[in-house]
Amino acid sequence: MKAFMDQDFLLSTETSQKLYHDFAKTMPILDYHCHINPQEIAENRQFSNITEVWLGGDHYKWRQMRSNGVDEYYITGNAPDREKFQKWAETLEKLIGNPLYHWSHLELQRYFGYEGCLNADTAEEVWNLCNQKLQTPEMSVRGLIKQSGVTLICTTDDPIDSLEWHSKIKDDDSFDVQVLPAWRPDKATNIEAAIFPAYIQQLSEVSNLSINSFEALKNAIIKRMDFFDERHCCVSDHGLDYVMYAPASAEEVETIFQKGLAKEKLCFTEIAKYKTAFMQFLGREYHRRGWVMQLHYGCKRNNNHLMFESIGADTGFDCINNYTPADQLTNFLNSLNYTNQLPKTILYSLNPNDNTLIGTVIGCFQDSTAIGKIQHGSAWWFNDHKTGMTEQMTALANQGILGNFIGMLTDSRSFLSYTRHEYFRRILCELIGGWVENGEYPYDEKALKKMIQGICYHNAVTYFGFDL
Repeated sequence: MKAFMDQDFLLSTETSQKLYHDFAKTMPILDYHCHINPQEIAENRQFSNITEVWLGGDHYKWRQMRSNGVDEYYITGNAPDREKFQKWAETLEKLIGNPLYHWSHLELQRYFGYEGCLNADTAEEVWNLCNQKLQTPEMSVRGLIKQSGVTLICTTDDPIDSLEWHSKIKDDDSFDVQVLPAWRPDKATNIEAAIFPAYIQQLSEVSNLSINSFEALKNAIIKRMDFFDERHCCVSDHGLDYVMYAPASAEEVETIFQKGLAKEKLCFTEIAKYKTAFMQFLGREYHRRGWVMQLHYGCKRNNNHLMFESIGADTGFDCINNYTPADQLTNFLNSLNYTNQLPKTILYSLNPNDNTLIGTVIGCFQDSTAIGKIQHGSAWWFNDHKTGMTEQMTALANQGILGNFIGMLTDSRSFLSYTRHEYFRRILCELIGGWVENGEYPYDEKALKKMIQGICYHNAVTYFGFDL
């Protein structure tokens, strides 16, 4: 029996162990998509206790605590932090097979030097150990980033954001990790949302343009993109229920836009036509600027309306949407590609059943303008566990070129989540090492090193064009 999460955790063969320890382990981290707060980096926040780090805003953990019958008072309520931590410890000990068990213990090992198991009985010991260490300089937000080997971070930012914290970080010579904005225009995309008219008014004020037409909206967006561009943004991201393609005339889109501003009810087709026109406009702008377009889709959000009305969005009540938009997705990409305006694009579906589909879709739009121009994004959200990562990379290998894969992203609000890259790298090396052990790929050390280190770091640097 192997020891619990030892140095060869998830590495079952001699080859996989060598690939990880010799090639992957010490590679830096490029966090090209996350949800961490740039203000906390600028101010170099020092956390008071482990609950602030682990349970503040982490809806992954909140879901499991609810599944364990924990009252909301101890999850998003006003319970003392020590009591919240205890409820999480009691939940964690039951999470066999869940990635949260691995992530939590990797974080305890790497950042706090704790080699035991967190459970109801050890909670007090771990609480005291973590809180004591959190007061040290190396456990500040910047300290955590530096000791994790991170070279660059892309946050997630709305078009109306001032990006003031990014400017402060850039002007601070004492911190050499790049923190760049990433463009997330979901509120301008979701015309059906109740907040759409109010948001367009905010966008109008920030851009100093009167947005009274769809054309005026595009002008305001261009102005804000110029603002982001000047601050070295080169990545966009979209959180979509699914990819839509419903072409419409300019007159139709204008009529729909006016109905959206007036808070009139829109039918599904009208929503699809607006989103198609807006996303096509954005895609062409991304291509012109050399930005990467990320499409995250396949999620049905805020399913528990009672809890949504109580504590809001992004609190752990989302699920996989069983929708496979092959025709919509390909038609949308083709509409940009046909005029040679398809930007570099990364596709993430929350539904693991889409893995092979995406593998075949990306092959339709690759060309010589970039290696791996259209990417199958890393296993996302409900799929970033051992099985999900293995299936995503296997599908990519079967249908495309795994060696061109841009690898893992953190997609987290926690500054301890960089151990997810270690988790990913171990799974990557186990997968490739298994193929080598089975005689499916030669033991060519030079080729394997280049491939592993490319997927871990170098491919992403090249793909995004970051100056590192």
